[in-house]
Amino acid sequence: MSTPTKPSIVFAHGLWADGSCFSKVIPVLQQEGYEVVSAQNTLETLEGDVDAVSRALARVSSPAILVGHSWGGFVITAAGTDSRVAGLVYIAALGPDAGETVQDLIAKYDAPPLFSHLDVEDGRIWIARDGISHFCGDLSEQDQQLVWATQGAPIADLLGIAKTDNPAWKSKPSWYVVAKQDHAVNPELQRFMAKRMGSTTVEADTSHVTMLSNPELVLDAIRAAAQSV
Repeated sequence: MSTPTKPSIVFAHGLWADGSCFSKVIPVLQQEGYEVVSAQNTLETLEGDVDAVSRALARVSSPAILVGHSWGGFVITAAGTDSRVAGLVYIAALGPDAGETVQDLIAKYDAPPLFSHLDVEDGRIWIARDGISHFCGDLSEQDQQLVWATQGAPIADLLGIAKTDNPAWKSKPSWYVVAKQDHAVNPELQRFMAKRMGSTTVEADTSHVTMLSNPELVLDAIRAAAQSV
């Protein structure tokens, strides 16, 4: 069997999503010859989602680039210390330092508008019907409703309890796509995290879901990471 000439790509999705949120970038990467897998995160514990990424890494060849959107950035920050991982790509994503929770990060800047449009039911957090425009408002109305209908719901405690002791960005190169019109993760927080991580950074004039509203820019960031390995 021949050795792959390109690194693999493993995606980690965020809250209120699943792996299909990368549907506009995965086929292109596959056509370009990359092995690609998207982990399906439970949104219940950081450990469970790190395990999902580890299982995805086992399905592709090494080295691999981890790509995380939103909460998926938190996941790849914890999972990326794996020896099979060569680099990290953050898409409007959370990149915590050791001991930081999601709530710690969010509190550094003004709360994003989406957080006023969430419902908590049965111990899970959902985007309210009137909140979807704050998540993906630059998509068509039809696509916004599809995102709302297929959302995953994290456990309510996840944002306050998840922590990592060994952030991967301290030992692995990183790239960051800042979403300038983001109402889910404050763009200023994104810039702060990208600078702290020493990431190669680009900015997109998009909502939180840059991989859906400007997939080519996201693809360019992933290609840049892959070509650096």
